Amino acid sequence: MRGKGKCRPIAPRRAVLLPTTSTLTSASTAFWIMSMTASTYYGNLQPVSPWRWLFSVVVPVLIVSNGFKKKSLDHSGALGGLVVGFILTIANFSFFTSLLMFFLSSSKLTKWKGEIKKRLDSEYKEGGQRNWIQVFCNGAVPTELALLYMIENGPGEIPIDFSKQYTASWMCLSLLAALACCAGDTWASEVGTVLSKSPPRLITTWEKVPVGTNGGVTVVGLASSLLGGTSVGVAYFLTQLVFVNDLDVSAPQWPIIAFGGLAGLLGSVVDSYLGATMQFTGLDESTGMVVNSPANEVKHIAGKPILDNNAVNLFSSVLVALLLPTAACQFWPIE
Repeated sequence: MRGKGKCRPIAPRRAVLLPTTSTLTSASTAFWIMSMTASTYYGNLQPVSPWRWLFSVVVPVLIVSNGFKKKSLDHSGALGGLVVGFILTIANFSFFTSLLMFFLSSSKLTKWKGEIKKRLDSEYKEGGQRNWIQVFCNGAVPTELALLYMIENGPGEIPIDFSKQYTASWMCLSLLAALACCAGDTWASEVGTVLSKSPPRLITTWEKVPVGTNGGVTVVGLASSLLGGTSVGVAYFLTQLVFVNDLDVSAPQWPIIAFGGLAGLLGSVVDSYLGATMQFTGLDESTGMVVNSPANEVKHIAGKPILDNNAVNLFSSVLVALLLPTAACQFWPIE
């Protein structure tokens, strides 16, 4: 009977969180001890403070856990996100805030108007549910640049100043360009699909195509890509104002915002061109939905089945990260 049963006491939530907190604190302490040991042994390495280690471990875990809970990431995507988040955070807090802006805004926009997108996209997933492949294609270039930045400059924040630190400044802009490129493409896809009043036009021929066609662009989508890249640039710029001490004797940092917007717009254009030429798009006549794989009942719209969407995103970020900073350094204002 119910009256004879014994009630089990509910464990307080603090007790559940305590082991996780203790593990993270222990991990950050171990990382700090290793950095101190390495700096003592090699002599030319600058040790990283324990607070930076703690922040770089705890904050990415909290953000990724929240993303997994809200279905923005699956299991493999969460693990990949932890690696990317940790490396970018330990390298430079401006890298971290740029990544955070990209991830949070992209996750929110993916869920926005989900019912409409579900009717248009046969591969739509609630919340996005990004896996490790998607995380890799969006985060591989920034992660590699962050590692090279630490080898070149060590962990920490620096002003972008080509007259004093050319290589490190180039890496910072390249990383920013890669994240802004991914943000611009995501904003264009998620916003333009819903808000555009006119049908998209194929970027290679300017013919009208169905909504969801790879390589289809709209004015709303292009404007959204500009805003998406700008949001990443703003996050980077504001972090510079907070954490960089010698901005008064360095080159102006405000072009970071414009650079982010340009990278977002260029990234969307490059992504659209690659999608229109190297990514298959067809119309499934039985369902009326746009699909990305050829089949008997699928009418070809544009592109060839050479690359998938993840590969297009990766190539776009690589091209923008290489070309745009190289051009920008020729016009970057000096002190």
